[in-house]
Amino acid sequence: IQCCLMIKSLFRLSLRMVTGFVQSLIKLCGLNWIAPDYTTLCRRQKYIDIAISYQKSSDGLHLLVDSTGMKFLGEGEWKRKKHRAEYRRQWRKLHIGIDAKTLQIRAIQLTTNNVSDSQVLGDLL
Repeated sequence: IQCCLMIKSLFRLSLRMVTGFVQSLIKLCGLNWIAPDYTTLCRRQKYIDIAISYQKSSDGLHLLVDSTGMKFLGEGEWKRKKHRAEYRRQWRKLHIGIDAKTLQIRAIQLTTNNVSDSQVLGDLL
């Protein structure tokens, strides 16, 4: 129940969405468990405090910035598999800012593939 409520808090989902999401995760893991239902989560969330740990840096933030490419799937990928048509794949770039001391992710931005890290540094900061 705590795990479900933490997922609800992190992803800002409704309770019914959390129930379906957790049930899907359980199924993917190959377990024969049942996710807590909506009513149980609704009753228990009043009494369970969900605290997501956050370590504040006392002497300033040393931010490590890097990016990685992510393939953007869509209609084009399906057409290529079916018709063997040639096309250019679309990519997006995920820019991540990580605290060097605590290794926690502090900032994320998704851009097109032609944007460099230096261009989004201001937004990440």
